[in-house]
Amino acid sequence: MSHFEDIPDDEPEYVSKTQLKKEAEALFQLGRQIVELTPATLKKFPIDEELMDSIELAHRINKKKDGYRRQLQFIAKLLRQRDTAAIANALEVLQAKTKQSNAAFHALEHTRDNLIKGGDDAIQALLDEHPQLDRQRLRQLVRQANKEAAQNKSPKAYRELFQYLREETL
Repeated sequence: MSHFEDIPDDEPEYVSKTQLKKEAEALFQLGRQIVELTPATLKKFPIDEELMDSIELAHRINKKKDGYRRQLQFIAKLLRQRDTAAIANALEVLQAKTKQSNAAFHALEHTRDNLIKGGDDAIQALLDEHPQLDRQRLRQLVRQANKEAAQNKSPKAYRELFQYLREETL
């Protein structure tokens, strides 16, 4: 039997100063990300009234002034007093949705560019995937986009093709 077995485990575990600084910086960044959200998005987050008031005050402060930085530090202090797991999870879900919508947007851009470069073969391949699309409309928009590009005109049909694809395929 050892002498150390008699010491109770009630004492808190030692946390280094570096670890405390990392945790404080993580909460500061979480606070900054929350402040950058729109008020409509913030309403969906599990945030109490005191923290919401501090975030709204940060929205009113000029971001180039020192008071904004101090307000962010105050928000980080408030976050240290709370369980931030629910807030962090809500932020991750929001960021995942944003990434997903960005990926869909880029896929549509890629499809549009393929249609313009590929012509009738690309249109047929797209119609095989999405039979609800109008072949005549696609051909017309692709033809107009190519014509505008050749004449160095503004890409009206190019944008219109993207809008049509977004409305019909998403």
